[in-house]
Amino acid sequence: MDWQSLWLSGKLALVTVLILLPLCVFAGRALAYHQFRGKSLIEALIMVPLVLPPTVVGYYLLVSFGSESWLGQWLRDSFGIELVFHFSGLVLASILVNIPFALQPIQRAFEAIPVDVRDAAACCGMSKGKILTRIELPMIWPGLVTALVLTFSHVLGEFGVVLMMGGNISGETKTISIAIYDSVQAFDFDAAGIMSLILLLFAISALALTTSLSRRMGGQHERQR
Repeated sequence: MDWQSLWLSGKLALVTVLILLPLCVFAGRALAYHQFRGKSLIEALIMVPLVLPPTVVGYYLLVSFGSESWLGQWLRDSFGIELVFHFSGLVLASILVNIPFALQPIQRAFEAIPVDVRDAAACCGMSKGKILTRIELPMIWPGLVTALVLTFSHVLGEFGVVLMMGGNISGETKTISIAIYDSVQAFDFDAAGIMSLILLLFAISALALTTSLSRRMGGQHERQR
């Protein structure tokens, strides 16, 4: 068992969730409540990581932020930031790849809030901030938990984009999925089996939880109607 790689994957998943979920709360709320020109295009771009192979996403990130690109050189020369083959690069890649996993459940949860609930809160003199924190967030908690579980689980299993952006540097970019691949390459099937079993059990638990939350959200929507 490669505990260092498992720890790195858990750390990457946690950092990704902490950064992505607050951003998706505001983005999901805006997409749920507002209609504007180009909204369909934006939603399509958000969904691209679901259908695009992770290696393709990793390739474009590698080309965009590599040492030979103008953006990569500017970040290095101006701020001393190097993303390729560093943990910070894995965080950026994970955030971009997991936007649909975090955003969609939150957006759907906001869309399920009845309009009259928000109107009643506004008529009572509540500010937009109070409406969000005291009314909307408590009502969308199943969507938040679903987004958290899906994002965390997906980050743990990332392989293609992580390998393209970070390589295979032990303690820096070698995640659990890459450790499984290395174990198979070394014919250490026992280690690969143990690590794969851990990810399998976690995936089953995550799917069971999200299914339960989806049913609960569906029941809430029916009662609201």
